[in-house]
Amino acid sequence: MSLDVFELGPDHEQVVFAHDPATGLRAIVAIHSTALGPALGGTRFHPYASTADALADVLDLSRGMSYKAALAGLDLGGGKAVIIGDPATLKSEALLRAYGRFVQTLGGRYYTACDVGTYSEDMDHVARECSFVTGRTVAHGGAGDSSVLTAFGVFRGMLAAAESVWGTPSGALESVLEGRVVGVAGVGKVGRHLVRHLVEAGAQVVVTDPYAPALEQVRETHPSVRAVASTEALVAEPLDVYAPCALGHALTDDVVDVLSARVVCGAANNQLAHPGVEKTLADRGIVYAPDYCVNAGGLIQVADELEGFSFERAQQRAARIYDTTRAVLELAATDGVAPALAADRLAEQRMRDVGRLRGIWVG
Repeated sequence: MSLDVFELGPDHEQVVFAHDPATGLRAIVAIHSTALGPALGGTRFHPYASTADALADVLDLSRGMSYKAALAGLDLGGGKAVIIGDPATLKSEALLRAYGRFVQTLGGRYYTACDVGTYSEDMDHVARECSFVTGRTVAHGGAGDSSVLTAFGVFRGMLAAAESVWGTPSGALESVLEGRVVGVAGVGKVGRHLVRHLVEAGAQVVVTDPYAPALEQVRETHPSVRAVASTEALVAEPLDVYAPCALGHALTDDVVDVLSARVVCGAANNQLAHPGVEKTLADRGIVYAPDYCVNAGGLIQVADELEGFSFERAQQRAARIYDTTRAVLELAATDGVAPALAADRLAEQRMRDVGRLRGIWVG
């Protein structure tokens, strides 16, 4: 099968492939845009069925990072990387260092960080060969686990979406979720932290995850949380809020057809299985908080590391996801468009306006 990168990623600035036979490294870095600054995005380590699948994923994810950074108000562009293979069997210090040497050759156009299948400890190995790494361990001056603020940002976005449906609470803002039934699909890196916020806010939480130990850990930590066997079972539950927090394309036509939730707000990237799904959500009266709007907390956290990490400063920035989500939903209502389109418009406007100014002063 031949791959036409220019056809698949017509708006990307750069797509680079790396292969190191000695370590088994097969990686792709996609830089979507540097209009606002150097591209920043995590490295996903995943056993893709084919190179074509890996390429499609990295192109999709990198584009999302440009919009995420723009909407979050960061002076960063969008990029992403994938390493093809099973991290449980292929990951090694040698491979990660080979990957670091590869990223170094890009000269700072792309900064890497953690994603599915990679961790802060892995970034420490990458950084032994590369100057353009963030999301490192606290012991090495890094921000540590970026899932902490990813979950916090999703929670803040969920408050804004819930408020748009059920109105302003009389007490603390968090009380808008008190007594609401929230279904969380995926309680790994981000989902387990989100569950904590929801329980503290008084929500009734139902969870599912194919990895049994993850479910057991959440249930041990939060005995009030109820677990169901599958995502299919979860979306069939009587929910107020549905939070997809696993891999992308979780919102399919079949899922939306049975979903009872009034709000969809989760941490997963690229949640819409196809563009028409959001119209179906709107037609059914379901408020969709765009994923790249609400899950920007992790990006904010690792971006802050580039300034010399301060958790308090990063958390304050992530808290503004509430305001950004409100702005997106208000623009969607004013313009009569879907929230994802409203979010795109806000991000694209910033990329145009600020990118044009950067061109004047940097070019």
